[in-house]
Amino acid sequence: MKQYIKVDGWNIIEEGFVPHYNKISESIFSLGNGRMGQRANFEESYSGETLQGNYVAGVYYPDKTRVGWWKNGYPEYFAKVLNAANWIGIDIRIDNEVLDLHTAQVNDFRRVLNMQEGYLQRSFTATLSDGKQLRVVATRFCSIVDDETGVIRYSITPLNFEGTLQVTSYIDGDVKNQDANYDEKFWDEVNASVEGNSAYLTLKTKKTGFQVCTGMQFHIHQEGKPLALDIIPVQKEKYVGCITTVSISRNKETIIYKYAANLSSENHTVAALVNNCETTVSTAAAKGFDLMLAEQAAAWELKWKESDIVIEGDPAAQQGIRFNIFQLNQTYTGEDARLNIGPKGFTGEKYGGSTYWDTEAYCIPFYLATADPQVARNLLIYRYKQLGKAIENAAKLGFNNGAALYPMVTMNGEECHNEWEITFEEIHRNAAIAFAIFNYIRYTGDEGYLAEYGLEVLIGIARFWAQRVNWSDARQQYVMLGVTGPNEYENNVNNNWYTSTMATWCLQYAMEGLQQVKDAAPDRYAAILQQTAFEAGKETEKWQHIIDNMYYPVDEQRGIFLQQDGYLDKEQILVKDLDPAQRPLNQKWSWDRILRSCYIKQADVLQGLYFLEDRYDMDTLRRNFDFYEPRTVHESSLSPCVHAILAAKLGDEQRAHEFYLRTSRLDLDDYNNDTEDGLHITSMAGTWMSVVEGFAGMRVRDGQLQFTPFLPGKWQSFAFNIRFRGRVLKIKVSQQGVNIENGSAEDITVLVYGEPVQVPAGKMVTTKQGNLVN
Repeated sequence: MKQYIKVDGWNIIEEGFVPHYNKISESIFSLGNGRMGQRANFEESYSGETLQGNYVAGVYYPDKTRVGWWKNGYPEYFAKVLNAANWIGIDIRIDNEVLDLHTAQVNDFRRVLNMQEGYLQRSFTATLSDGKQLRVVATRFCSIVDDETGVIRYSITPLNFEGTLQVTSYIDGDVKNQDANYDEKFWDEVNASVEGNSAYLTLKTKKTGFQVCTGMQFHIHQEGKPLALDIIPVQKEKYVGCITTVSISRNKETIIYKYAANLSSENHTVAALVNNCETTVSTAAAKGFDLMLAEQAAAWELKWKESDIVIEGDPAAQQGIRFNIFQLNQTYTGEDARLNIGPKGFTGEKYGGSTYWDTEAYCIPFYLATADPQVARNLLIYRYKQLGKAIENAAKLGFNNGAALYPMVTMNGEECHNEWEITFEEIHRNAAIAFAIFNYIRYTGDEGYLAEYGLEVLIGIARFWAQRVNWSDARQQYVMLGVTGPNEYENNVNNNWYTSTMATWCLQYAMEGLQQVKDAAPDRYAAILQQTAFEAGKETEKWQHIIDNMYYPVDEQRGIFLQQDGYLDKEQILVKDLDPAQRPLNQKWSWDRILRSCYIKQADVLQGLYFLEDRYDMDTLRRNFDFYEPRTVHESSLSPCVHAILAAKLGDEQRAHEFYLRTSRLDLDDYNNDTEDGLHITSMAGTWMSVVEGFAGMRVRDGQLQFTPFLPGKWQSFAFNIRFRGRVLKIKVSQQGVNIENGSAEDITVLVYGEPVQVPAGKMVTTKQGNLVN
């Protein structure tokens, strides 16, 4: 764990330049706007260790699968989010010496991510080999107002000399992905142009044919006035730039402004791409840096009003939750139903930037409560539109009759993950998609979604489960063989409790959905039956038989659900008894040793208890939590949040707070030594869940909002805003009680500690029920 980030409520601050931490910081200080993103690479040349990263939403490449041997059913490719053209580049030469922080002496280095207003600022003093000293202050942002643009203000002040400054402002498309399977470059040049202080480069992806035009315009100011520049154009393969030289004076500031844009053929016709990019860049330049920054701050103010969580008394916790919310809002805005949320967002290449079950299991609750309902609805529709591909994916593995297996990893609905234990066995992802439909309807009350979209998905998923189980003559029950549960430190196991439990839940929910649509929309029900060739009596009878006769592994003596058959055959050494030098296991142990151990990567049985908590009494929850948590190494970013929520429900406030801090500061403190690969964006939604579902105890039952709050650790109070069925509520939990403010035009009644509390429209009420303080 590293703790070099300074604690501050609204800012992420790094003081002092440590090259060994640079790739970590490049992830932490990343910027994005839902349409494009940028790691915190330096604008000027840097010859030290770095992971260059510029990304454009929706653009990907099907990198040919690389495996030691081929198995039937393997996908042909792994979809990669592409490292796109580098638009931030500003090479600096002082009297012909390149400014490079890897070779220069660096002092007073400071990097600040201003989360309140949405920009990154970096400042430093550099001493070059000949003793010349200069001060640099670089500020940039990806605009969430003009979401195809990025803007840079790069200031240089000579401190002990006068001389010449050569500036090369460029776009470099000759880039490659670090994770390319065959070291292939994924872009071809379409066209390029340089004219005056502007340059444009259009690239096309191999195979998929996406085109992206990246454009830029730059200006240089001294003493508050623009300079007339003598520009030398530079153009080579996949590279365009402009070189200019100006005189600089001691203690006088020279400012470079760079306005850039990324326009994709996903949103513009190919014929209009360059012209539209020119217009976008010109519009940004006409606005100017100061106006665009002011617009950025105003837009972020609105986002924070919707989604901020305010914590008093614990600055580290406050910084952690805001950092997570900030990155979520940078990654996904919900404005484009074609997009989804990659585990790394716009901060790195790992996991291919593709869609995982993380979206349904962890991100949906955040967007349900902090954004317009259409945002979460779009995430569900994304999967509905890929139902045909899910049916094709299942057919490749031998399933039929419209059975649907949603992919573990995807960009377009096709499975593109090529590890057998994931591709073929981690089939529980199907259940997360069904649960997200249930969760959306439960929260919004949008019953119409089931008839319009949801039921077809549920039928496909239920058909898969009905074919995936088999009847065991020995047990006289149905079993689920050869699966991998959420705990990926166990592969090819039989009767994983979570997978089997969620499978029968899906079957039950699909039957309930059929009945609901039949009653509410009989015409639509008939159309769905015809479209899916559904045999209502025959298929539901089979589903019910599976539900009634499913085998679930349990340990009667301990009163727990067994993670899978044979789990107790493993040597039961608790995590606390492990040598800390052996952690993290996935970096220190062989895979064989991990598979034979009892250690759990992330919540598995406990994931099922989180989803289906209303099925189980508190004693059952506690016994399973107390057994499995001590065996969990939390080496998945998705693990601490589920444990925080369950610990809070069980009244274990100390552990709930510990798990919250771990999940909220996972990347800031580099808990798992992997932040340099990119941030854990989808688990950041789990951080929000830890506060709202954990400490505030928010639930929706029978259409009613419920809270059972407590104050964790040293917190004096915490407050958050939620949307719920047309109402906007502000909840504040403090030592004085629970304040609920209704900012909408309709009254609402909520349950607080089990008691109804009426909150009139436009009013605030306070209740002092319950025990809020440790």
